[in-house]
Amino acid sequence: MRLWFSLLCLLALTACASVPTGEPSTPSKEASVPSASPVQTGGAADPLEGFNRAIYAFNDGFDKYLLAPVARGYRWVLPRVVRDRFSSFFSNLREPMNALNNLLQGKPYEALTDTARLLANSTIGIAGLWDVATPLGLPKHDEDFGQTLAVWGVGDGPYLVLPFLGPSNFRDGPAKIVNWFTLPQTYLEDSSLTWTLFGMEFVDTRAQLLDATDILEQAAGEDPYAFVREAYRQRRRSLIYDGHPPAERPDPLLFEDDAPARAPGSKGVPTR
Repeated sequence: MRLWFSLLCLLALTACASVPTGEPSTPSKEASVPSASPVQTGGAADPLEGFNRAIYAFNDGFDKYLLAPVARGYRWVLPRVVRDRFSSFFSNLREPMNALNNLLQGKPYEALTDTARLLANSTIGIAGLWDVATPLGLPKHDEDFGQTLAVWGVGDGPYLVLPFLGPSNFRDGPAKIVNWFTLPQTYLEDSSLTWTLFGMEFVDTRAQLLDATDILEQAAGEDPYAFVREAYRQRRRSLIYDGHPPAERPDPLLFEDDAPARAPGSKGVPTR
């Protein structure tokens, strides 16, 4: 854990070094996300592709031989109604992270909504086992510190695959450290209970995605690594812009004119 913490801190310094200087802007996702970021230009920068593919292969083997079988057993042992209660409980634990990051992004109304969700689900919903906030007109948000950094003008940087955690980049990877400290279970005195809750959430999340595994295998084609990389890029882009990302600039190579064809038998200037 110390090794990975040191690595993530190093990546954080690297990412922060790319923050442009100048006048601070109003926290607005539409205005503050760097237009020169790889997110905007239609492709994820991947200078560490060799390393990333090795970690991807490790994660794929870990999932295939351990995590996915455990998730299937989890679904087989627990009925759907019980799994739904666990999913709702873990989702409620993330409301403080949503509220804090909405506030840091300059969205006080959404932050108040997240706080109201936390209070309603933790009380009426019995510790979050039931989501009573959504029927009350309090929508669920999905915010994290990586999105907040994007609003503040930090570019996503090179693509990065993390062991066990999967796709990320030089901005979102270090931001997971901050996310960790916004989760209530981090502050439990019993560290074994903390890790048990994180482990259960990890398995519960994988169980929810079991049905998507076959779809991924069919859609990924011959290079699932590239497919997952692009899927992650597009999903993060959608989250950063709250589901309404601007149109991406097309690849300029698509508009380059082909070399003009020469007239048959001609040795001079090409003709069109």
